Amino acid sequence: MKRPIRVVVAKAGLDGHDRGAKVVARALREDADAIGLSLLSGAHNYLFPRISELMREKGLDDVLLFGGGIIPEADIPNLRKHGVERVFPPGASLEEITTYVREAVPRKRGMAASG
Repeated sequence: MKRPIRVVVAKAGLDGHDRGAKVVARALREDADAIGLSLLSGAHNYLFPRISELMREKGLDDVLLFGGGIIPEADIPNLRKHGVERVFPPGASLEEITTYVREAVPRKRGMAASG
C-alpha cells in the first residue's frame, strides 16, 4: 500500500466503556481502511451484522471489519459469517492488534481488487 492504513475504532450504543477503543486508536494512529468495534454490552450479534450490511450497501467490500471486547467464543463463528474477520479478546496486546491490521488491510484490499 502506498498510503497509510486508515482505521475507524468505535464503541456502540450505550456501551459505556471506551478505554480499550481509545488505547487501540492511539496505538494505530492512522486516519479508514478498517473498522474496529469494541463491545462489552452484549449487542455484538446485532451490531456487527448490521454494520456489515451497511458496509456492503455502501460498497465497502475492501474495508476490514474487526472487533474486540467481551464476546463469547461461541458467537465468533456467526460473526465471521457476517464479515467480522477477527475478534480480539480482552487483554489482547496492542502489538497483536496493530500487526494484524497492518497485514490484513493490504490483503483485504487485494481481495477486493481481484474479486
